[in-house]
Amino acid sequence: MSNSQTTTTNDLSGKFSLDLRDMGSLKQSARAGSPEALKTAATQFEAMFVNMMLKTMRDATPQDGMMDSQQTKMFTTMLDQQTSQNLAKKGMGLADMLVRQLAAKTDAQALALGGEGGAASDSSGGSFNGIASLMDAKLQRAISAAGGASSSAGIAADGSTVSKGSQAPHVRNFQDKLSAHAEEASKVTGIPAKFMLGQAALESGWGKREIKGRDGTNSYNLFGIKAGSDWKGKVVEATTTEYVNGKAQTKVERFRAYDSYADSFKDYAKLLASNPRYEKVLANASDATSFAQGLQKAGYATDPNYATKLASIIKRSLAG
Repeated sequence: MSNSQTTTTNDLSGKFSLDLRDMGSLKQSARAGSPEALKTAATQFEAMFVNMMLKTMRDATPQDGMMDSQQTKMFTTMLDQQTSQNLAKKGMGLADMLVRQLAAKTDAQALALGGEGGAASDSSGGSFNGIASLMDAKLQRAISAAGGASSSAGIAADGSTVSKGSQAPHVRNFQDKLSAHAEEASKVTGIPAKFMLGQAALESGWGKREIKGRDGTNSYNLFGIKAGSDWKGKVVEATTTEYVNGKAQTKVERFRAYDSYADSFKDYAKLLASNPRYEKVLANASDATSFAQGLQKAGYATDPNYATKLASIIKRSLAG
């Protein structure tokens, strides 16, 4: 194979490696044994890391407005990927630092593997195998820091490895403020506190869109529970978005009002535990996806993407 063919084979500049399935391409590039291949792999790594940070920020921000749809999310994802690639090409320093570190490791490994005589001929392959392993380890740590939820990166499917240090401040504050109430509700329902916190976050926009009366009085209703004819407590009227045949419609609805967040969690727990329509939700709350899908099938919300949004928040944002 000619040198030009080798360069083409290991050139990843035209391919945006943002998926763990492309890790093999990055490692293959590192193993190629040339400074150009190493620089290309490091740049792709930097682009991947930037994209994961952007994705984490997107996931931590409520995206259930009237202008949000699968199409807008697709274009947003494409924009984030292109932005990550452009930033990496210009350079943010991570790729250069990685190249320097890996190059230093290469030299050390070459000395260790070279020894005397014929053993030196294997130093290039062995060194770049070491580089590939180091890159693999760095990628796993980067994914963990970015709050990803891939089981292939050693992260549990329910997102339990998300650390408080990697959370956005408003997410950490929300969880700290309400965790005790969620734990109490968990004792009644058997549903993990983290799952209920995720639903409260989705319904209230991390507490930024709490239901309030016309005079600004807080209803403390974190779960969007409406006030039906059987509700004897306080109520507030608020504008909400409902989906009818998949189309968003704005309506004014009556919602239950409480005296505290603790009362909101207690009423939510009572609703799920006493209403037959949520029996399957309680029985299948072993993981975030089953819980979210169960709520949607039971008709808790009309948003067709409710389960996807809820599962994403639980897995990618909340610390376990």
